Amino acid sequence: MLIDNEIQGLAREVLPEWSLENAQLTHVKSSENVTFRVEKNGQTYVLRIHRSWYHTRDELESELVWTKALRASGIDVPEPLLTNSGEGFVTRPLPGTDEMRNIGVLKWVEGDNLADVLRRDSSDLETVSSYFERLGAIAASMHSQAAAWDVPDAFTRHSFDVEGFVGKRPFWGRFWELPQLKPEQTKLMLKARDVIATTLASYRKPKETYSMIHGDLHMQNLIVGEQGLHVIDFDDAGFGWHQYDLATALHEYSGHKEYSAIVSALLKGYRNHRALDAEAEASLPMFLLIRTLVGLGWIHQRPELGHEQHIPSKIEKACHHIEQFFSD
Repeated sequence: MLIDNEIQGLAREVLPEWSLENAQLTHVKSSENVTFRVEKNGQTYVLRIHRSWYHTRDELESELVWTKALRASGIDVPEPLLTNSGEGFVTRPLPGTDEMRNIGVLKWVEGDNLADVLRRDSSDLETVSSYFERLGAIAASMHSQAAAWDVPDAFTRHSFDVEGFVGKRPFWGRFWELPQLKPEQTKLMLKARDVIATTLASYRKPKETYSMIHGDLHMQNLIVGEQGLHVIDFDDAGFGWHQYDLATALHEYSGHKEYSAIVSALLKGYRNHRALDAEAEASLPMFLLIRTLVGLGWIHQRPELGHEQHIPSKIEKACHHIEQFFSD
């Protein structure tokens, strides 16, 4: 897996901040952040070099505040390794540039990615359903913690609300203005945007249904480990409606032949730990559509990831999703 020498050099440069100098450093992934596996003295960690424009240092510190609160409530989420001076992050310039990067280290959790596990067992409905039921229980526990949590005064994160999804400056980009859109596709996007905005504007934001959420609760962000399901990657965590987390978990399985059973399993796991009324359940198709649309904006915002060639086909699928949503 190729990685820029500047990024590799920056990762190795900051290792002494955690007493990890001379550790084995292996590039894992470049997406929202650049991540490395760090191994030293039998211990394993993940080092994250955050992109410069996505979160401020205060927002990243707030992420650690919430995951600490989640761990205190018994939820298995990442644990940071603090620097030698007790900080959650260090901030350094990318070599040869004025671009500042925030860098943090988390303790590594061994296990299989749930997406890979489900891919291997995709035809075994009992196994697939059991994992979705467990995921529903975890989502309920996270939402219960967040709904009861007194958010600290200095806490700062983005919001997945009307503005965050479909406002003038949405968090993941203006999907209705993609240059690849054809005129008739633009009309569909604008129609969907208007309906979503109007519907969400009528929703209130009581803590029982709107609080901190994971924001990206798909199968690749869950690790099947010895202790059960471990939730990773809170980089998109922000304030939002709880249904969005559930819709994100369901999104890539919406075309599965056993989709109804998968939905039932997820909601069963959720309701075993937390109430979810019929109105909230009925809103899931809209939040599934939102996930489809904001995903287009996410790809367009990140051309360096090389996914732009897929945008035309994703637009076609999104337009089909919109038409299906309105027909239903």
